[in-house]
Amino acid sequence: MSVSPSGFAPAPVAARATVHHLRASRIREVANAGIGLPDVLPFWFGESDQVTPAFIRDAASRALAGGATFYTHNLGIAPLRSALADYVGALHGATALDNVVVTSAGVNALMLAAQLVAGPGDRAVAVTPLWPNLVEIPKILGAEVETVSLDYGAHGWTLDLDRLLAALTPDTRLLMINSPNNPTGWVMSRADQQAVLAHCRRHGIWIIADEVYERLYYGGDAGEGAIAPSFLDIASRDERVICVNSFSKAWLMTGWRLGWMVLPAALTDDLGKLVEYNTSCAPSFVQEAGIVAVREGEAFTRGLVGRLRAARDHLVGALAAVPGVDVHAPDGAMYVFFRLAGASDSLALCKQLVREARLGLAPGSAFGDEGEGFVRWCYACDAARLDDGVKRLRGFLGR
Repeated sequence: MSVSPSGFAPAPVAARATVHHLRASRIREVANAGIGLPDVLPFWFGESDQVTPAFIRDAASRALAGGATFYTHNLGIAPLRSALADYVGALHGATALDNVVVTSAGVNALMLAAQLVAGPGDRAVAVTPLWPNLVEIPKILGAEVETVSLDYGAHGWTLDLDRLLAALTPDTRLLMINSPNNPTGWVMSRADQQAVLAHCRRHGIWIIADEVYERLYYGGDAGEGAIAPSFLDIASRDERVICVNSFSKAWLMTGWRLGWMVLPAALTDDLGKLVEYNTSCAPSFVQEAGIVAVREGEAFTRGLVGRLRAARDHLVGALAAVPGVDVHAPDGAMYVFFRLAGASDSLALCKQLVREARLGLAPGSAFGDEGEGFVRWCYACDAARLDDGVKRLRGFLGR
């Protein structure tokens, strides 16, 4: 051990304990194991294999050429906030510009929302299996997180509403909920949302709803243009509900890092402080492209959902024919989360799949203990690519 000039041994260099004990991304761990390997089919991340549509890329290019390279208002440029207020209003009822804040990605919105309402010692509840960011974000802030698991059975993933309500005790500060859900594709019903909202109103519990996949919805009688049930449909804009969304999924803008949230107008001044101290603002030219996505992108989004529905049906049908696979068609999002017989360590299994079959899937354990024994497959690609992946999985399991 080195000794300082004063003669004292320096303290070990380490992050604070809360950060040190956060879960590392097991999805990234599998992806890192596949980097550099030839001919890997990567289905591990939640994004399409298609680039952002040209009309959005062209808008960004025009904005750059026009000099949109400066800081903007912390809460986002007014034209984008106005466009989002109109977009949200058309889907979920009247929404004012003052209820909308632009963020540097959906995950940034989740962090900001949690920073607004949660702190050390607070109690948060999350419905799992779940994208790990939602579970870990409150922990970064010193909150304690209790998880309530969905059930898996003959009808796929379902919510035990009574169990969730029992977990939402009067001392609970925050509920984190993601519907349509990553990774399971579960969609919270309108009736369950109403029951949860009424319960949270009684006890003063905040709801942070991650509704990034709301447009990627295929459940029930969902036809063209259908939207998943949203808390925005039933909650007023001035109560303890913060809904987070993103440009990443519905407009294929994952790398652009642009999101937004809908929240009570009374919070926007304080939220502006948090934005300033986190990112200052989203990039100006990216926000300009976001206006075009919102104003002109409806036909593209509807076409995308149609393609994703077809890809989902194709993959589920192919997987159902593979011995040892237990699979159900999800109602939303862009993933099939299926169980493999005898898979007790999904992380090791997915690493083995990468090495031996050049097939990149996300381990179920990345989404909590409830996901162990499952793997997640992002189906946002063409049928031929899916068929190649299923062929590799079948061959691997056969060996």
